[in-house]
Amino acid sequence: MLYQIYETQRSMMEPFSDLAEVAAKLFTNPSLPMAQLPIAQRISAGYDLMHRLGKDYEKPVFGIHTVDVDGIEVAIHERIEIDKPFCELRRFKRFSDDTNTLAKLKGEPVVLIVAPLSGHYATLLRDTVRTMLKDHKVYITDWKNARLVPLADGEFHLDDYVNYVQEFIRHLQKGYGNCHVISVCQPTVPVLAAVSLMASRGETTPLSMTMMGGPIDARKSPTSVNNLATQRAHSWFENNVIYRVPDSFPGAGRRVYPGFLQHTGFVAMNPDRHATSHYDYFKDLLKGDNDSAESHRKFYDEYNAVLDMDADYYLETISTVFQDFKLVNGTWDVKNPQGKLERVRPQDIQHTALLTVEGELDDISGSGQTAAAHDLCSGIAKTHRMHYEAQGAGHYGIFSGRRWREAVHPVVKTFLKAHQPKVAPAPVEAKAEAEAPKPVKAAVKAKAKPAAKAPVKAATKTVVQAPAKAAVVAKPAAKATTARKPRSTAA
Repeated sequence: MLYQIYETQRSMMEPFSDLAEVAAKLFTNPSLPMAQLPIAQRISAGYDLMHRLGKDYEKPVFGIHTVDVDGIEVAIHERIEIDKPFCELRRFKRFSDDTNTLAKLKGEPVVLIVAPLSGHYATLLRDTVRTMLKDHKVYITDWKNARLVPLADGEFHLDDYVNYVQEFIRHLQKGYGNCHVISVCQPTVPVLAAVSLMASRGETTPLSMTMMGGPIDARKSPTSVNNLATQRAHSWFENNVIYRVPDSFPGAGRRVYPGFLQHTGFVAMNPDRHATSHYDYFKDLLKGDNDSAESHRKFYDEYNAVLDMDADYYLETISTVFQDFKLVNGTWDVKNPQGKLERVRPQDIQHTALLTVEGELDDISGSGQTAAAHDLCSGIAKTHRMHYEAQGAGHYGIFSGRRWREAVHPVVKTFLKAHQPKVAPAPVEAKAEAEAPKPVKAAVKAKAKPAAKAPVKAATKTVVQAPAKAAVVAKPAAKATTARKPRSTAA
């Protein structure tokens, strides 16, 4: 019933929000008499703020049309590679008519970015994608709003999430020979499970896993998010935050954790900060500071756009990750597409390098929660493992913004390059970015030309200075090397 009440209220507020937008423009149009009033700017700013507080925020677009690669503008074509009921595998294909740039693009690493399914859309990682596109072939998981998925498309469980990730990895392996995987926040757990299951079966695993700010072991340095999950019984979540989608949506009748409840929770974590931000926006409009006002709009267009999560997936995540800690306790069984239960064993991973990234000021995934992956992945040699902590970075700072671009990304880029097999570039025959060499040939060449050692010194915790005076902490397990045994590609 709460969902229906919310939708009714939103529908009633929508015309008033639209009227407020029109009024804001009327009082700023110099050709109209209202704009000549002494308080016109203040009235316009008030209506503008009213419009933004009451409007409905739709799913944003990535909007990445070009990227700069060594001073050359490279065109980006966004397309759906695989369309699943609850997720799209989205590719950002790069094009250039500069032969030298094209030759460079062809030999660069392939990266699967697994975006979080925890309230916001995958576009929250827009800055992550844009930055990675400069030096990598990029794919991303674009999760769908559960209220738009008809009941006929079936259920969605945490097991399905794990199976989706494995399917996407195999797809990239089939096309390129292998790939790297980057998981941000929530997906660090299912991604580790997916790679673990592939390793246990003897499949080819990704070249590397980069895990950023995720709850691998939510018992360490618990945050308010962790405390909420541990202080409430599983039944409380099912009875208080799960509702059925109203009849006005394609997914009518589906049980979900509604996006508007999630958004309320996000705001409740820092209400003073959001109130101050909106007041600053009002003052920027009064001053005519269009750049600051536009920055506010862009942030909240993304922040206020939320999606519904399928109830089964959400409740299973709460119990598996935040209450029973099944991954770290070694008690997690995942049902594969054939209906068979398989035990998740991270210790079986041997041929995938591991990089974990944490933010010093992360208030969502506490210190040590992501680094716990190193203890679980005991089968990976220490020379292929590294931990990195970004000083002064909060949760969002490790994958978006200045600290991501200037401090975190260089480390991720270097790590991926160090574990990328060296292959001879293919001849330039077309303007589009070509596919990588076939798996078998790539393996042979990798054996003949082992990669150079990663420029990471081992031993104790060291502090280095980031380009923008942001200190970062690198905690590698030991000196990294890139030699990898050639492996067959999974079907």
